[in-house]
Amino acid sequence: MKLLRDHPRKRNVTLNRPDIGLAERLAVNSVLKKGNLAQGNQVKAFELGFANFVDSQRCVAVNSGTSALHLGLLSLGIGAGDEVILPSFTFAATANAIALTGAKPVFVDIECDYFAIDPNAVLAAITKKTKAVIGVHLYGHPANLESLENIAKKHSIYLVEDAAQAHLASYLGKPVGSWGDVAAFSFYPTKNMTTGEGGMAVTGDQQTERTLRLLRNQGMEARYQNEIPGFNNRMTEIAAAIGLVQLRKIEKWTLARQANAAFLDKNLDGVGVPKVAAGAKHVYHQYTISLGDLDRYRFASELKRLGVDSDVYYPTPVHELPAYAQVHDLPISLLASKTCLSIPVHQNLRKADLHHIVQSVNFLAKSGA
Repeated sequence: MKLLRDHPRKRNVTLNRPDIGLAERLAVNSVLKKGNLAQGNQVKAFELGFANFVDSQRCVAVNSGTSALHLGLLSLGIGAGDEVILPSFTFAATANAIALTGAKPVFVDIECDYFAIDPNAVLAAITKKTKAVIGVHLYGHPANLESLENIAKKHSIYLVEDAAQAHLASYLGKPVGSWGDVAAFSFYPTKNMTTGEGGMAVTGDQQTERTLRLLRNQGMEARYQNEIPGFNNRMTEIAAAIGLVQLRKIEKWTLARQANAAFLDKNLDGVGVPKVAAGAKHVYHQYTISLGDLDRYRFASELKRLGVDSDVYYPTPVHELPAYAQVHDLPISLLASKTCLSIPVHQNLRKADLHHIVQSVNFLAKSGA
């Protein structure tokens, strides 16, 4: 590409990275000194602390967001012969959690504006075998939970929330994670808060909570009294210690992400910026732009050359992946997978970083990169 006079100077703006400080290190050291590394008091405290963000729902800490979703589905009795509806435009873990119960993932399209499952598509996909629908809060924007809740109640199916990317998001003033029969959060290093690796299964039902606790711990509540076949999906004390510190920071971080997103919304030109539905609180796990007819991989390459990281979430709808390879006509999912690009929005961006992102994106869009 030819250099122009207004070509932005190169910086180094990362897309995301775990925000780990001295408080997290001290918390981990404290656990290490005590010597109890397996699931214990830190995990219990983390579960209680996280409950404050999901309307005091019952929280069960596990070793990953995928485990949270998988155990959540199993706790509802979902298995072989059942169908679970989900959006195809999501990370494969959503479908994997369904498939690993023995149930069939049924892929549907997303809404045009919000990268979220289309309630009308859900209605069209319901059969006698449908046991649940999963609303994925992709990039931190909540799905249309009111419509999904109404559909679930009308058809006597479960509503499940994949909230892996949506810590502190809400819909109509109610936190995500508190709408569904079960919900799953992730604390992977790139998420808005992290425990290194980890997840949280959330439910409002006491029996479902007990089943979740049995499933994560070899099927036992009392030692060596295995009531059901279960897994070793426990969260470590080290992970929970990190999480407890991050809980004190997540609200401030979220406000910073939202402020950064507002700046990008106002100043980006020549690309499609994320839309926010009425009643939705977006927490911007990713800030995902739409590039239309621009060459996405050339655009991303040029951004990288200018020192701005970016990535594609996700380049292939799940129904087209080799693991599933189903034939569907899902045009909006396909379009999103071909035109989306996520750029930095995290809380550690400085004003100079934001200006550089805007200058770089606008320059490339104008140049037709």
